[in-house]
Amino acid sequence: MTERERRKADAELVSPTGLRAGLNRAQLDALATLEQFGWRLRFVRRPMFLDPIPVVFDKDGTVFVVIESDGSLNDKPGFAIRD
Repeated sequence: MTERERRKADAELVSPTGLRAGLNRAQLDALATLEQFGWRLRFVRRPMFLDPIPVVFDKDGTVFVVIESDGSLNDKPGFAIRD
């Protein structure tokens, strides 16, 4: 894969559609509800052999939660976000 092809693939993953790819219906429904209150999907962790983990931030960008596979919110996910 050339550098240009890799960058294009990376850009597709960070697009709003690409970020949602692989999320299940419960996660998508929870995300839609949070977005109505100003929360934004910033990134999705994709650990090998595990389900994707969407990370959502409040409108100020100071608080984050992850959306579990059952659609529940976890404000203490067991990992830290770097500044």
